[in-house]
Amino acid sequence: MQYDKQPISVADQILRLKDRGLIIDNVTSAEKTLSVISYFRFANYLHPMEADKVTHKFNPGKHFSNALDLYYFDKELRGLLFSALQTVEIALRTSVIQHFSMKHGSFWFMDSSLFKDAKMHAVCLNAIQTELSRTKEDFIKEHYTKYDTPNMPPAWKTMEIVSFGTLGKLYSNFSDTSIRKRVARSFNVPQHEYLDSWIIALAALRNCCAHHARVWNRIYPMKPKMPKPSMMRDSWVDVSTINPNRLYALLCCLIYWVNNIQPNNSLKTDILQLLIKYPNVDPTAMGFPNGWMSEPLWK
Repeated sequence: MQYDKQPISVADQILRLKDRGLIIDNVTSAEKTLSVISYFRFANYLHPMEADKVTHKFNPGKHFSNALDLYYFDKELRGLLFSALQTVEIALRTSVIQHFSMKHGSFWFMDSSLFKDAKMHAVCLNAIQTELSRTKEDFIKEHYTKYDTPNMPPAWKTMEIVSFGTLGKLYSNFSDTSIRKRVARSFNVPQHEYLDSWIIALAALRNCCAHHARVWNRIYPMKPKMPKPSMMRDSWVDVSTINPNRLYALLCCLIYWVNNIQPNNSLKTDILQLLIKYPNVDPTAMGFPNGWMSEPLWK
């Protein structure tokens, strides 16, 4: 089927929404909103109010402002998560650099014999070479002005500029499981398999945040493995009712991890305050189960 829809003006976008039954109390304000937030992006927050997903007719009594509240909730939540993910990412880099390097030397990431899957390792090396070639970091430039062998800087320099995704692949592909366990237990995660899945899932969440994509009401492709409470050293949640494809599961992993890095952090409190600020936001759309506020991790 050939795509034949044509672009329409902001004024016509407003008329279309009104024709579909959306209540717009202030047309001028709505036009201003759609001049700085594209209609296609904003539509993500309109869809839950639709009575018919084909005609896009809205349920009675739905307001433009309802969708705008969802948009700003999602924006603020994304900011909170991105900040917390930076804390996790930096701590993971530090732990991997320290534990892997002390056991396997300065250039462990270049040694294919230390990795289970040679093809995946080659892909990671290509990604690292690309990052090194385009980085503007002074410490990398200064290294290359002084050294030319090996052809990459040592782990404590190189691992600081690789992507979170590449770092996770190096970790999960490393053949020395004892070192991977040591990294996992440095964050009070019981086994390296759990941390593997958390890294992959949170890297996907980080990409959503970095690209300003919706984090609210999203089905995530990467599922974090959720340990039973008896396996965890610190406050955790009942995992029997959790859908690992939804944001709640990722929030639990992120809060647990940040708690172990920075015990006096405000992430959990900030999320709770955000839900209070936007009372019309339904937590179940993010996978929050019944009774979630009584869970030890959230108390």
